[in-house]
Amino acid sequence: MDENFKAIESLLEKAADYGKTGLELARLRSAGKITDVVSTVIPHAMVLMLLVSTLLFLNLGLAFWLGTILGKTFYGLLIVAGFNAFCAFILHFFMHKWFKKIFGNYFVKILLK
Repeated sequence: MDENFKAIESLLEKAADYGKTGLELARLRSAGKITDVVSTVIPHAMVLMLLVSTLLFLNLGLAFWLGTILGKTFYGLLIVAGFNAFCAFILHFFMHKWFKKIFGNYFVKILLK
């Protein structure tokens, strides 16, 4: 009986160690995936921020140039703002699913890499 008790106790200890090892492995795998996602997304986000700031200054330059041509600065600003609003409308209502699909596939590809 004492041998059976020791065997069961040994089996329970090994099962506990196996569970701890499995949990540690899952934690390390998830940390690896998170690191991979962050290290991939951050450079793309930096490029996106530079692109946005470039577009901002191009829009401002175009707006002031149009304002100079039209005689009033706010005319140029209104024209460029209207054009940007029109582009945002088109992107939101006609290309929303396309962008969602592209970005969804991008993140799935990173996670399953």
